[in-house]
Amino acid sequence: MTPQPSRQRSLELERARVAWQCIQEVVEENKKLEDKDRYWGEYRSLAMSAPADVQANGLGQTAAFWRAKGYERDKDSKEPKPKSNSAHAKLLQHLARWLSEESVRILPKGKDLVAWISTEAQPEAYRRATAEAIAFLIWLRRFAEAELAKEEE
Repeated sequence: MTPQPSRQRSLELERARVAWQCIQEVVEENKKLEDKDRYWGEYRSLAMSAPADVQANGLGQTAAFWRAKGYERDKDSKEPKPKSNSAHAKLLQHLARWLSEESVRILPKGKDLVAWISTEAQPEAYRRATAEAIAFLIWLRRFAEAELAKEEE
C-alpha cells in the first residue's frame, strides 16, 4: 500500500503544476509574437521579482501596480481590458487563476483580484491570499528562470 501524500505536499505539487502551465502558456504565446524578446524578458523579470514585491509591498499594492501597467480603459467600457502582449496583465491573470483554483478557493471564480482585495476581502482571507500568492509566485519564479532563460547570442 502506498502512503497518501500529505495535504501540504499535494498543495505544493498543485502550485507547481499550475505555475508550470502558466509558464508554458507564456512560451506558446511568445512564439506568435514579432517582438519575442521584449515580452519574454518582461514576463521573466516580473516573475523573478514577484515574490519579493508581494512580500515588500503587499499583495494589494503589487496587484494594483500590475493592473495599472498591464490594463487600459476602453472609452466604451467601464471595465479595464488587458493591453495586448502585456506581461504585467498576464502575470496578474496567472496569479488570479491560482487564487481561484479549487485547491485553494480564496478568490471567487471570475472575480477581479484587485477589486476583490479593495472591496470584499476580509483580513483573514487577505492574509491567506498573500501567503498563497507568495508560495505560488516562488514556483512561477523558478520555472520562469529555467524556461524563459535569456538566449545566448
